[in-house]
Amino acid sequence: MSTLTVGDRSIALDKDGYLVELSDWSDEVAQALAEHEQLELTPEHWEVLTLLRAFYQEFELSPATRPLIKYAALKLGPEKGNSLHLNRLFKGTPAKLAAKLAGLPKPTNCI
Repeated sequence: MSTLTVGDRSIALDKDGYLVELSDWSDEVAQALAEHEQLELTPEHWEVLTLLRAFYQEFELSPATRPLIKYAALKLGPEKGNSLHLNRLFKGTPAKLAAKLAGLPKPTNCI
C-alpha cells in the first residue's frame, strides 16, 4: 500500500493506486492523482469524472468501458459518449484511469 500526499493529508492508496477510502476523494485529490499519472485535467476530464461519480452513486459500482461509453452517450451526447473521445482523454484506458481519478474502486472486470 502506498500513500498520496495532498496538502497536509496523507491518503492511502491500494497496490494499483486507487483510493482505499472513497471518502478521501476531493477535487484536490483528483488533481494529485492526475499529476501522478502525468495528466492535466481539463473541463472535459472533470465532466467525465463527475459523470462517473454519479454512475457510482446510482449503481454502486465502477463501470467497465462499454457501460461507461453508453452512460456517457446517454448523459453527455454521442459526441462525448464514444470510445475515441474517452480514450483520448484517459490515455486509452478510460474505465480504469477515470475511475481512479474519480476516487472510485477499480472496475471489477478490468485487468
